[in-house]
Amino acid sequence: TARELKAQGSMAALLKHAIKPNLVQTLEGNPALLHGGPFANIAHGCNSLIATRAGLALGDYVVTEAGFGADLGAEKFIDIKCRKAGIFPSVAVVVATLRALKFHGGAPLAQVNDPDGPALERGLANLERHVSNMTNAFGLPCVVALNHFTRDTDAEIEIVRARLVPLGVKVIMARHWADGGAGASDLAAEVIRLADFTTAPAKFLYPDDMPLLDKIRTIATRIYGAKDVTADAKTLTRLTRLEEDGYGHLPVCMAKTQMSFSTDPKLKGAPSGHLVHIREIRLAAGAEFIVAICGDILTMPGLPKVPAAENIDIDNDGRITGLF
Repeated sequence: TARELKAQGSMAALLKHAIKPNLVQTLEGNPALLHGGPFANIAHGCNSLIATRAGLALGDYVVTEAGFGADLGAEKFIDIKCRKAGIFPSVAVVVATLRALKFHGGAPLAQVNDPDGPALERGLANLERHVSNMTNAFGLPCVVALNHFTRDTDAEIEIVRARLVPLGVKVIMARHWADGGAGASDLAAEVIRLADFTTAPAKFLYPDDMPLLDKIRTIATRIYGAKDVTADAKTLTRLTRLEEDGYGHLPVCMAKTQMSFSTDPKLKGAPSGHLVHIREIRLAAGAEFIVAICGDILTMPGLPKVPAAENIDIDNDGRITGLF
C-alpha cells in the first residue's frame, strides 16, 4: 500500500484537487462530469463514484459509460462499482456499429464499410450475446444504439432490427456524430421510457462470499460463454493465500482482450466452449478488487501511432487548437 512506501501524504497532496470531478460541457451546452478513465480490458472501465453520485444528485437522468465491451465494462460496472456504491442502473444501452458486426462475421477489416449481408448475419451473434448478458445475466432492460456511418445501408440496418425482434430489444439509429443532440433524440426517448416504466432489480453475477476462483469461473462461463477456466498451481495458490489474508470477499476485475469473448483476439463472433486461462492474479488493495490477468494481454495501454496529443496546441490568443 501507499502507506508502506510512506507515500500516502504526498499522494494525498497531489489528489487534494484532482479528487474533485471536472465539470465540462458538450458543444451544445449540456453538463458532463469527467473523473477517471480506466480501460475496461485491463481495469474497471468506468468513472468514479464521486462523479456518478454528483450526477445523480444534480440531474434527472445520468448517462455513464462502461467500456470496452459489455462483457468487460458493463460486467465490471455492475459487479464492482454498483456493488460498492449500492446503486444500480435503470437501463443498459449497448452500442454497436455495422462495421464491427461485419468484422465479427468474418469480413476483412479493409472491407467492413462495404455492404455484406452474410457477414453481418454471422456477426450479429456477437451483439445478441451482449444483449442477452444485459437482459438475462443482469436483469436489465436494454436498447441497442446503432451508431450510423455514412456508408451504412438501409438493408443492413433492417437486418439488425429484424434479428433483435425476438429478444424484445429495440434498435435505434444514433446519428449524433453528424446531427448533434437531435441525432440522438430517438435514443434518449427510448432510454427515458425504459428508465421510467421499468423497475430493474439489483442482480449481481455472484455473491460476495463466493470463492475467488468460482467468481472468475462464473464470469467466464456465464458472460464469455466459456466451458471453464484454467490456471497453474502458482496462480491457484495465490488465490488461496488472498482468501486466507481476508480478501476473498472482494469482487473480481478480469483483464482480457476486448476483441473477443475469449482470450484470443482473433476468435470473433460469439465463441462458446473455450477455456479462459488465468495467467496471473493481482491484488488492488486500495481499489478493493482482485485482478485476474487472462491470456496474452498487456496491462499498460498503448497509444496509436500518431497520438491526438501531437496535434493539440495553444495559439497566441490563448485558444486551444487541435481538439477536433
